[in-house]
Amino acid sequence: MNLESIKAVQQLLSQPQKIVIVPHKNPDGDAIGSTLALCHYLVNRGQEAVVVAPNDYPKFLKWMPGNENILNFEKQNSQAKEKIAEATIVFTLDFNHLGRIGQMQSVLEDLTVPFVMIDHHQAPSDYAEIMYSDVSMSSTCEMVYNFIEFLGDVDKVTSEMANCLYTGIMTDTGSFKFRSTTGRTHRIIADLIDKGAENTQIHHKIYDTNTPGRLHLLGCALKNMVIHDKYRTAYITLSQDELDMYKYQKGDTEGFVNYGLTLEGIIFAVIFIENKEEGIIKISFRSIGDFNVNEFARTYFEGGGHNNAAGGKSDRSLKETAVYFESLLENHQDQLQA
Repeated sequence: MNLESIKAVQQLLSQPQKIVIVPHKNPDGDAIGSTLALCHYLVNRGQEAVVVAPNDYPKFLKWMPGNENILNFEKQNSQAKEKIAEATIVFTLDFNHLGRIGQMQSVLEDLTVPFVMIDHHQAPSDYAEIMYSDVSMSSTCEMVYNFIEFLGDVDKVTSEMANCLYTGIMTDTGSFKFRSTTGRTHRIIADLIDKGAENTQIHHKIYDTNTPGRLHLLGCALKNMVIHDKYRTAYITLSQDELDMYKYQKGDTEGFVNYGLTLEGIIFAVIFIENKEEGIIKISFRSIGDFNVNEFARTYFEGGGHNNAAGGKSDRSLKETAVYFESLLENHQDQLQA
């Protein structure tokens, strides 16, 4: 974040504001952790702030301090719209294009107040007056820590903020194993633990609260896995019928895509999940090394994200999507075999 942007934020926050903080649709641990931590920070500075999420998110994230105050735009629409209409500043976290917030997009586009973006994804759009965009960052939560430090307030990070920030960094780094995890990331984590982040409890609340249905669904997903040794690729399909059979709840498929990368020799893993309500196949891409799934998702599946983690979608049927995907692998044979 450059000095000009820091001064602009300091100027904005020097006066009482009504602030709305927005994560992306289907928010994950980094999105919820970063927005709640920022909300705690702003409220502690004497500002009026609220998190408005585009829709619901997994139960395993709902223990975080301040979760009870998040407004769900889909379920609490009139209350959420009222807060947005009153806003004098909007912070958008963990996304960089208003198309990532679903039904909220048109509502935010009608606002004439300053926008502040904090995000680590590629190719940001230019809707925000103040942008803190850095694709090298492990997570938006790491960036929120930096943001607070830029404003000279890192000593004001509370245990509530520390728990939220630790959660987002942990989940977005794959428990600190992804390439974006740096020495700086670990130093921040150490400081968050010193400030009250309950690391053991956070791991338990995120990863050890499975339902029988989720584990049975995981078994189904692994049974469906297709492995292409020639292309060092593995992919999983899950149909709507299979999701229904195992009583799917939001967040149940989180992390399933990564199982492909646990296979020796596999560097590209994908999961295709049928969503009949939206009429699409939701896709997650993961890779190890230099194979760029961000470019792959943008080129073929209307998506994007990071070099080693991205998302996309398909309007084809589940079977047709898998066939199309397989047809693309030969185009990238040299990259996948490198």
